[in-house]
Amino acid sequence: MTSTSTLSPSGTMTGVVLPGNRALEFREFPIPEPGPGQVLLRMKASSLCGSDLRAIYRPIEQGHGPEAYQGVIAGHEPCGQIESVGPDVKKFKSGDRVIVYHIGGCGLCHECRTGWMISCHSDTGRAAYGWQRNGGHSEFCLADEKDLVTLPDELTFLDGAMVACGFGTVYAACLRADVSGRDTVLITGLGPVGLGAALLCRAMGARVVGVEGIPERVELAKKLGIESVVAPGDDALPQLMAMTNGHGFEVAIDCSAHSGARHLCLEAAREWGRIVFVGEGGTVSFEPSPLLIHKQLTLHGSWVCSIGQMEDLVELLVRWNLHPEQIVTHRFSLEQAKEAYELFDSGQSGKVAIVWE
Repeated sequence: MTSTSTLSPSGTMTGVVLPGNRALEFREFPIPEPGPGQVLLRMKASSLCGSDLRAIYRPIEQGHGPEAYQGVIAGHEPCGQIESVGPDVKKFKSGDRVIVYHIGGCGLCHECRTGWMISCHSDTGRAAYGWQRNGGHSEFCLADEKDLVTLPDELTFLDGAMVACGFGTVYAACLRADVSGRDTVLITGLGPVGLGAALLCRAMGARVVGVEGIPERVELAKKLGIESVVAPGDDALPQLMAMTNGHGFEVAIDCSAHSGARHLCLEAAREWGRIVFVGEGGTVSFEPSPLLIHKQLTLHGSWVCSIGQMEDLVELLVRWNLHPEQIVTHRFSLEQAKEAYELFDSGQSGKVAIVWE
């Protein structure tokens, strides 16, 4: 669906703010001018993320979201086209198509120097788009040049928004697990992140089996070619083990954050298997000796990706002819952001996005 312009004659733009308690507000903001090393993006796609639901959209503390969210324009999966550039911008120019790596770091700590701005430890230099600085849910977004990744012509703006967080996150998880064509991979939770993991693992040559209980998500997974999907419950483990001739899975990736799903990954992994926990929140309790130590498992926690990995990913997506936008089931205009968040919060959709074209 195409959005109408949100520009007003006074030089302001309308932005979406999430005050908590499942509320959404439209507020007016001045259209920013890019400073040194910055660019002004005209937004083309800005998708919704489950972490926004968990940590910003749902919580409320005296009328506001959690302290980490600072009442800025929401949306940490921005993709667009450069409208104008500020002084000292060296690589990018007006008209370039770009993805925004959604965490700006200090640029000086070891994590930033290795491209892992998500892990920047600076108290003042780290700011995530849509959390501590204005994000993509408006017609324009101010971004630092160092946070940009070129969007290849072969990929759509909506593809780029998917890469900005979700696909970038699961690509890093696939690398941590060293997924290859030798592997049968279990993915628990086939929401947008899990579906992204499934598509990437399949592109890497692996066989994929999913666990999901929401009928709409199971249907979407099967439309995307993920035919082997097991319902969660007491029968899940025997079914999964039968699918591997009793051996278990070389790789298991949890994208659900559900305690039972995390436990299932450990149970269903074969000896010497690799486990990655990706889903945010929740808890898990297990006995380390029988489930982890005696099985010689490797358990990883994986959080987003590096900006270098994101650049590698967009190159691979072109090579694989893989379009992440295929997991998007609903597109909304900016003016329909309230409906977009309500639908996404229901859990009965694939990825949901705000688009301008």
